[in-house]
Amino acid sequence: MNGNDSFSSVLGPVIASYIDLKQALGRHYAGERRILASLDIFLAKTGSDLTAGSFSGWCTTQEHLASGVRRYRMRVIRNFTLYRRRLEPSCFVPDSLLFPPLHQPVQPYIFTHAQIAKLVELAASLERSRDCPVRPEVFTLAITLLYTTGLRRGELLRMTIGDYDVGEQTLLVQESKFHKSRLLPLSADGVLQLDRYLEARRTRCLPSPPDTPLIWNHRCGGRAYSATGFGHVIGQLLDMAGIRKPNGHLPRVHDFRHTFATHALLRWYLDGEDVHNRLPFLATYMGHVSIVSTQYYLQLIEPLVSSASQRFAQRYGGLIQPLPTVIGGGS
Repeated sequence: MNGNDSFSSVLGPVIASYIDLKQALGRHYAGERRILASLDIFLAKTGSDLTAGSFSGWCTTQEHLASGVRRYRMRVIRNFTLYRRRLEPSCFVPDSLLFPPLHQPVQPYIFTHAQIAKLVELAASLERSRDCPVRPEVFTLAITLLYTTGLRRGELLRMTIGDYDVGEQTLLVQESKFHKSRLLPLSADGVLQLDRYLEARRTRCLPSPPDTPLIWNHRCGGRAYSATGFGHVIGQLLDMAGIRKPNGHLPRVHDFRHTFATHALLRWYLDGEDVHNRLPFLATYMGHVSIVSTQYYLQLIEPLVSSASQRFAQRYGGLIQPLPTVIGGGS
């Protein structure tokens, strides 16, 4: 039986058909399915169709969530109703203008080379514990890979020892965002820390089958750090290094990804590379479907501004002539 047959409201068959279509197009649609399931449960309890009133009632059940999350969930419902409209032209479609406003985007924090070096140094000094006897190597590796590959946090935490090809010095990112896999050539620092990590495991006689998580701890027989646990240790390292954003908050794990992209762009400017030709390579490396997504990660930091300005002056400075000085006159 299809898992989508479990919907029980009057809209159940339409919801199931909609999800089947999305999954047939290659989308997992798991998160959206849970949102539609919550609507289905609400409608089944009230015995109603989806109307302006019942939609408002369902939205009330989401009030405990942040406005951005509520907006996203309401948009999932609206997309479903647009699908339903193809079969039922008079059905209710929520007005997106009444949805909660968009969040202001969080200003990313771009680490300096010195700050990254400090974080690596502090990670190497972490105490070993029963739950993580290779804790220093794990977090030295984590900081290095986040900075040198731009991996998403989830990609890093899902990575296993088997994803590292020692001979080719590459990492395989399997079935990540947009259901894409990609192969990442590693920097010398990345290879060094991976090899040190594997050697530390061998020295302590820790099992290292291919499915062993890279970001590993000893709990529950050996598993990857959870997103919360990983973020907690990274936060400790940031606090120890005295690294904070201008508003006093700690940077996010995701800011390493912004730093990776921005520093790559800066290196190209300094090396005289054709930046526009290089951007598609960066997009592919980061797992983006287009350079539009990659541009979101490129922050205009001061060294980048100076490098871009110098290149512009070298190439086009001769075309810019000062305006002639007008002597006397006036109006």
